[in-house]
Amino acid sequence: MYPLKFKPLLFDKIWGGEKLKYIYPETSLQNIGESWLVSAVQDKESVVINGFLAENTLSELVEVYLTELVGERVYKKFGEEFPLLVKLIDSRQDLSIQVHPNDDIAGKRHNSFGKNEFWYMLDCAPDAFIIAGFNKKLTKQEFLDAAKNGNVENHLRKIHVKKGDFIFIPAGCVHTIGRGCTLIEIQQSSDITYRIYDYNRKDEHGNPRQLHLKQALDAINFENYNFSVNNKGESPNNIVNLIDNESFAINQIELTQSKELRLAEIDSFVLLSVVEGDLTCIFGQEKLDVNYGETILIPAEMSDVVLVPKQYAKILETFIKIDNFDEHQQQY
Repeated sequence: MYPLKFKPLLFDKIWGGEKLKYIYPETSLQNIGESWLVSAVQDKESVVINGFLAENTLSELVEVYLTELVGERVYKKFGEEFPLLVKLIDSRQDLSIQVHPNDDIAGKRHNSFGKNEFWYMLDCAPDAFIIAGFNKKLTKQEFLDAAKNGNVENHLRKIHVKKGDFIFIPAGCVHTIGRGCTLIEIQQSSDITYRIYDYNRKDEHGNPRQLHLKQALDAINFENYNFSVNNKGESPNNIVNLIDNESFAINQIELTQSKELRLAEIDSFVLLSVVEGDLTCIFGQEKLDVNYGETILIPAEMSDVVLVPKQYAKILETFIKIDNFDEHQQQY
């Protein structure tokens, strides 16, 4: 097998902007809100665009290659369900205030994964912000009253963000992406969202956008509400862990020179997302250019690749954690 690149899936959103047009100048969409880079969500599947596996969907590859693609441990846990989804998001306007269910609720209601998600800011307007959790402890009834009275925003934690900031949004956290944010989102493979408040916006047919307050109340974790962003700054040619949990491990790697990624001990596929600059991925006698805003999938059976930055590159390395994760970190 070899590193896989997929055709991006672009979605016009009521809150979307124009910044992603610089990555996809050929599109005719007016307001690109999301670009799905790696997805096995039903009816929104990524299709390979390079090599002999071109035209195959991600789910088809998991079905055929099994542990060779995703790793023995990952396959044992998830079977033929690819567990992650990677998106680019551009918010010209505020997204709806929302919450995602955890695995238990999503499994019972939707036969789906829950949705833990991770945001990394690619670019931010000077006044860009996100909302994550509450600004004080609330009861379910207090939150319900605020939602019905239209003043739920007064109870939410507003956090200003800048390029390079990142945050983990667990299932059950009330959140939104504010206007002026361009980011990469790495999440569990789920398209389940409970919309709580949407600023009285109308859809393309002139109707109020649907809310899901009843479902949201059962999904909100009122005990875990205090969230903040982080920023690791610069650390050239080092591996820096950003998040490490049962859903995914994500590292930041800055490159000013060639770097061999030794992956043999990671019993998982690896996603490499370029968040600054451009690079070339060399494997054996072959190579693959990976540009800003692109994500490639390194199959689990591959033991190593060499990354060569075109002057400078910053990547996010994502995989499903295994017990000897620390050994991988120590290689750098």
